[in-house]
Amino acid sequence: MDCILGVGGRDNETIAKVFELTEVQRENLKNWSAELKVRNDILEDKAKFLMKKNEESSPEVLLAVSKKYATIMDSMRQNIRMMDKRLLSTFTESQYDKYVKMCDQLTLRPIYINRSVNEN
Repeated sequence: MDCILGVGGRDNETIAKVFELTEVQRENLKNWSAELKVRNDILEDKAKFLMKKNEESSPEVLLAVSKKYATIMDSMRQNIRMMDKRLLSTFTESQYDKYVKMCDQLTLRPIYINRSVNEN
């Protein structure tokens, strides 16, 4: 299982404190959290509409709807991972090492970052 930071969740301040983020990293965290919220709010609205539209459908239709719903949920998880990866790409080597050590302690798989590419 991936070791998710949770950018955009309830723990942004914890992320900032634990990894001792710079002001630029804090600003990125804030902006990417807002972007994630917009992206996932749209997907959440699609999921709600899908469920509402099909609440009295036949079992066959509900099966198809469940697959569409799962696809929407997968997209939301991909958005979360993408924002985490963005933030991780701005980490210094010591911040990233700390992240990897924490993931190891939790027996989770760290998100690999290509250190030669940086969005900043």
